[in-house]
Amino acid sequence: MPTLLDVAAYRGPIAVTVAYFGLWYYLLLGLQRGTKYGLLAEYAARGEVFDRYFGQDARMLAVDRAVGNTHEQMVPFLAALWLHALFVSPAVSTWLGAAYVLLRALYPLLLGRSLQRTQSKRVFAATGPSYLIVFYLLGRTAYAALAAG
Repeated sequence: MPTLLDVAAYRGPIAVTVAYFGLWYYLLLGLQRGTKYGLLAEYAARGEVFDRYFGQDARMLAVDRAVGNTHEQMVPFLAALWLHALFVSPAVSTWLGAAYVLLRALYPLLLGRSLQRTQSKRVFAATGPSYLIVFYLLGRTAYAALAAG
């Protein structure tokens, strides 16, 4: 089957994309779902009702924040990764993309098990460098496009 691109040249960005979606589905189906069912059992054991959507359980809020933030950043990251890979450098995209996925994986750990008011400084250790990676990938791509014309 013919391909539009040389797939071998893009193995790295493909692997980073697969890793990102693997992390996304772990957060969504593993962490979020596991927390929800754990809390349902915990609340039931205490004779209480767990309200998934209107309750204010700090553990559920933290997991939801980790999933939501990862989802919010998905489009900018993947667009920046692939634009840079296609028009600038698949190798640099791979290394920066891998660093981004690792930083994104740290986000729930830095956020902690329950949402509090003190997380912003801790999670910035993951979000700050992540934003810089996306800005670099986009900026370098824009520069390459402008320099070519």
